[in-house]
Amino acid sequence: MRKRLFEIIELSKEEDKWSKVYDTIMFTLIIFSVIPLFFKGTNVVFFWVDKITVSAFILDYILRWWTADLKWPKQKKFVCYLLYPFSFFGLIDLFSILPSITVLSQSLKVLRLLRLGKAFRVLRILRYSKSFNIIVTVMKRERKPLFAVCLLAVGYIVMSALVMFQAEPDTFDTFFDAFYWATVTLTTVGYGDLYPVSEIGRLVSMISSFMGIAIVALPTGIITAGFAKEIEVESRQRYRHFE
Repeated sequence: MRKRLFEIIELSKEEDKWSKVYDTIMFTLIIFSVIPLFFKGTNVVFFWVDKITVSAFILDYILRWWTADLKWPKQKKFVCYLLYPFSFFGLIDLFSILPSITVLSQSLKVLRLLRLGKAFRVLRILRYSKSFNIIVTVMKRERKPLFAVCLLAVGYIVMSALVMFQAEPDTFDTFFDAFYWATVTLTTVGYGDLYPVSEIGRLVSMISSFMGIAIVALPTGIITAGFAKEIEVESRQRYRHFE
């Protein structure tokens, strides 16, 4: 029974009808649950929408926690039960549920912050996205080159920040300001709230902008190539399945 329940609540397979029905229902509930967030006020309809959807999310969370050992069969059962609340989707599920079951007074302004936690319900859609699962698989497979690119980016940001912090102490009061500027420049965002005024500072800024284009493009190329390869592998498997 637990195994069949696990198969239903997990991402549906082509031949599993009940799993597809479950995914469709949960996907619909997620969409309905975030509709009240588009409005400042509330009403009776939004109140019941929140209660019904959060009840379904709590049940889904409990079922996934109960079958966590089937998700990670290589781990011991009690370890799976301990790990699930701290997993990526486990945290998303928890943060999307907590704001609706708070017992704090409705007059407290902190509830406005707790209301933001409901926005995590949008991320629950990723659980039912096969494309997202492919991206996760690609990220795991290409983690070494991606990690190397991240180290390169962080190293260059720190170096640029140090150079700029020493070159223009009047413009950047703290190293964090220089680090913030280097990050914004490397990603080619350029908010314009902090900028160099000296010639050497502008020279460093131009070099950082050119380097940013190259560094930002590296992980994009790695993920795109891996994504295309994974789609090709799945296409071959689907073709063999039909044969």
